[in-house]
Amino acid sequence: MPLQRHHKILIGSFTTIVIIFMLTTSVLLYLLSVKQNVNYLNLNQKISDIQKETNSKISELTDGIKSTNDLISAEVGSLNKELNLVKASAGEDFSGIIDSSIPSVVTIKTSAGFQGTGFIISDDGYAVTNAHVIADQEGMLANRITAITSNAVSHDAEFIGYDGDFDIALLKISGSYSPLKFGDSDGLQIGEKVIAIGNPLGLQFSVSQGIISAIHRKGSNGISAYIQTDAALNPGNSGGPLIDKEGKVIGINNFKIGSGENLGFALESNYIVETINKISSQELNQTLIS
Repeated sequence: MPLQRHHKILIGSFTTIVIIFMLTTSVLLYLLSVKQNVNYLNLNQKISDIQKETNSKISELTDGIKSTNDLISAEVGSLNKELNLVKASAGEDFSGIIDSSIPSVVTIKTSAGFQGTGFIISDDGYAVTNAHVIADQEGMLANRITAITSNAVSHDAEFIGYDGDFDIALLKISGSYSPLKFGDSDGLQIGEKVIAIGNPLGLQFSVSQGIISAIHRKGSNGISAYIQTDAALNPGNSGGPLIDKEGKVIGINNFKIGSGENLGFALESNYIVETINKISSQELNQTLIS
């Protein structure tokens, strides 16, 4: 039985409604999907922003902790230094200064069979000693020079140059170090307490204590540039540092009068600095000590 016209219209209308419904539903689902994607992207962006902000806060916190630790370390180091200074000034002991100074002192041995002392003056291994320590019996430079640090490590020392008037030699060893600092010898006072670090008679890294007995004594070079001290100096001490209560080098132990007791002499630090810079300027085209 053929469909009546009104039946066809009814079916067509229903079909149209279904199609419109499906299209509307598809559009709504698409819009919902787009909205969800947008929300997802926004959420990811927010999470990323939060992560960046969190990382930034963590970085700031880490830097703050590091700065605090550095400040605490600096304060503790300064406090320990001041404590050592107070102890040394009060005459209690030089133990703190000795502990920090010995790693910068070296034993000097040569192929000629002689030995003495030296000390490091730069973080890259430049060291100073007496010129006569590294000479042979004829007064010529020894074929080989060895520097032994306080941790018993031997280094071949490179000879850089010397000054015969002040008996100063400049050497170089490999490695990185904490150098000794120089004090101002123009400010020295008679009676001030000092220590000498060296290798008397082969007894490595021995320490003796005394006072400054006089200043500006005349040496064999005819120059009034020497500290007189009653700190015990013996063969092997030559080239070692004479250190004040602040832990600074105020002289390099040079010679003693053998016929007397406790009559040791050290070249004053200002002359050492001037001489080292003279040698380094000539041989290295640079100034080592400012």
